[in-house]
Amino acid sequence: MSPAVIALEFDPLVRLGDTTVKLETLGIAAAALVALLLAGWLATRTPASASVFADAAEPRDQYLRIDDMIFIVLAILPGAVIGGRLGYMVIHFDFYRTHLAAVIDPGQGSLELALAVVGGALTGALACYLLGESVGRWFHVATVPTFAAIALGKVAQAIGGSGQGQPSDLTWATSYAGDGPWGSLAPAVPAHPSQLYEAAATFLVLVLVARLLGGAAFNRRDGRSFVVALVIWLLARAAIATTWRDGSIAGSLNAEQLVCLVIAAVSLLILVALTTRARRMARAESQPRWPDPEARPGF
Repeated sequence: MSPAVIALEFDPLVRLGDTTVKLETLGIAAAALVALLLAGWLATRTPASASVFADAAEPRDQYLRIDDMIFIVLAILPGAVIGGRLGYMVIHFDFYRTHLAAVIDPGQGSLELALAVVGGALTGALACYLLGESVGRWFHVATVPTFAAIALGKVAQAIGGSGQGQPSDLTWATSYAGDGPWGSLAPAVPAHPSQLYEAAATFLVLVLVARLLGGAAFNRRDGRSFVVALVIWLLARAAIATTWRDGSIAGSLNAEQLVCLVIAAVSLLILVALTTRARRMARAESQPRWPDPEARPGF
């Protein structure tokens, strides 16, 4: 092992009497809590409709409601689990096509993140629709919390030794010593810290979109901010997946890269549709409105 490699040696377990909990688990729980708190804070500052402005003089019932957010979050969970499981099946298709019973075995395998985000977004959108809420405004609120949770979750996974990439002798390659348990095979072999790569990339996406949210780019709050962040994150994830241990299945691309690129392409089409709709609505709003047709010039 190169002396420049970052060797990590610590106990990844928290012991409370006879109970042990992984630091990774606690970190993911903390990431989810941060996301929920952010979402609640942003919801109470987001007008429920375009006719209401974020003004302290407005009554609080003119803003998005926390109790609606609870139902939306509950709806997101099954979609994220189903989407994540489908994604994991796609990534490991060779195994699951011969072990169909393992698909519904919660003790086998894991979840894939990109389709988990998509699945959660779809069921969350359905919940918004059924509640009579603005889907676009809730997606606008969800942008920062979602990607903050992903960035923090990736750091938590790195603490647990999960998702180590290909072996590497780079100066920032990481290895894990001690008994663990660690989440990767051969944790003592120096490798790309792929989870930390993605955490850093997601943080940069978060900073970029947060800056755009502070300007006029997304002042309609129609959900385009979420789609923009999703596309950039997917492209970054596809690039980082080149450091993964997965084999190629289409040229130089592995299965995760294909999943990310397909979702990014579909998301771009959605973004174009939303942008076209926003421009059409802006043009309609800029036209003068006359209370009586006979009051228009020329009549």
